[in-house]
Amino acid sequence: MSIKSIVGLLCILVIAACGGKDTSASQTNSGDSQIDGFINQIEPIVKGYEDLRIFSGVVFVAEKGQPLFHKAYGLANRSQGKPNTLSTLFDIGSMNKTFTRVVIKQLEEEGKLKLTDHLVDYVSGFSDSRVKDVTIEHLLEHRSGFGDYHGPGYFELPLEERSLNAIVERSKEDRLLFAPGESDSYSNLGYVLLGKIIEVASGKSYFKNVQERIVDKLDLKNTYLHNFNGLEDRIATGYFFSPLGIIEENSPFQDTPNPDGGFLSTTEDIHKFYHSYYYDTTLLSQASKDSDPYFQFLKNLPAGKAASAAGGFEGFNSVILQVMDKDFSIIVFANMDEPVAERIGLDILALYRGDTPEKPSLPAIQNVRINYEKNGIEYIRQHFDSLTVNFHPTDPKDLILNNLGYAYLYGANDPEKASAIFALNTELFPEVANCWDSYGEALRVKGDKKGAISSYTKALELQPKLLTAQEALKELKKQ
Repeated sequence: MSIKSIVGLLCILVIAACGGKDTSASQTNSGDSQIDGFINQIEPIVKGYEDLRIFSGVVFVAEKGQPLFHKAYGLANRSQGKPNTLSTLFDIGSMNKTFTRVVIKQLEEEGKLKLTDHLVDYVSGFSDSRVKDVTIEHLLEHRSGFGDYHGPGYFELPLEERSLNAIVERSKEDRLLFAPGESDSYSNLGYVLLGKIIEVASGKSYFKNVQERIVDKLDLKNTYLHNFNGLEDRIATGYFFSPLGIIEENSPFQDTPNPDGGFLSTTEDIHKFYHSYYYDTTLLSQASKDSDPYFQFLKNLPAGKAASAAGGFEGFNSVILQVMDKDFSIIVFANMDEPVAERIGLDILALYRGDTPEKPSLPAIQNVRINYEKNGIEYIRQHFDSLTVNFHPTDPKDLILNNLGYAYLYGANDPEKASAIFALNTELFPEVANCWDSYGEALRVKGDKKGAISSYTKALELQPKLLTAQEALKELKKQ
């Protein structure tokens, strides 16, 4: 995920529909050739990703709060042939977390909570005794020890079981990944728990807090929090390529909005929100910002460096890159899989800085699959790094071959190809227990009992409590 920095303002927006068909002409407010030249180079960057069939969405670029470039690309709904427009609503994913953070900080300003307060001061009943040490600050900074809540079977649950309160209730049985404050791990669950704290501290629902404190205050006319009735014609459908290269709708992964993700918005509204968050005191007082380590970090960013916020899951990807000292904004929404929005954003940022943007590349798993089928496994071994540049930078790269291997194993019913992919994963990432566990599964499906036992045993040497390997070994030894 990601993104990254001119002088005065000067271009009014470009509006376009599917296929690059302009619904209004590009305009500029002055003859500044430097800005004009920069803006003219944005279109070829985006087209490179369109040509690879991995981008549809909206691109927004602004300086000092004023739009320089604003254009929609591709289809909001492929089956209906409906184009994206500047008013199309996109799922903003984890950008929700900034909204949640703002409300927590506002409640702190009002004396309704302190960041040093403990989670159990607001929510009780957790089975892990270490939860008593979790503070609000731990939850904000992903240092609580809580992990994710999107476990196996989650997306099969009825919608009411995916609500804020239902998630909080299930979390009470969770074991922390580590003692609070001792490490960090990105936690969607942590932000759902913050949403519950907001409700208890304020006496109002999480969504009412966000509506009154942010959406109404900033007059975000195209931001919707949880009631999407009547908006169906405006909402983009998300799309992603399966590991085997088939484009699919993301409807099975579309989640109920919660404090960690799921609001609908437009690039214009998100620009208004983040611009206020970064630069004025409408949402947070100057005193609050002065005492906040994050804003101190922003204040000390070197010239030309960008702050960023992003969201993404199967079928949607959003990002803002904000060059703080120049007040220069890049926002990309995509109704396709991550990290395409970040890649486009970073390319535009590089262009703004006078650097050479990266050449557009297929997502890592597609690149690997195509080259594996064309050139064989040895080619993947020798070129793995160059084939996988378009991959979420915070995700472990062993997931690429692992996901492709399972697609071959069960999607294509081809254990030979799956075994070759999994075997290479154990070579490239020999210390990752899951690589050996997956390889064992493929060998087991192939009927190689001895090889499967050896692979599962190696997985347990690396991670003795790996349940899938324990159970597989037990069954194999019974046979």
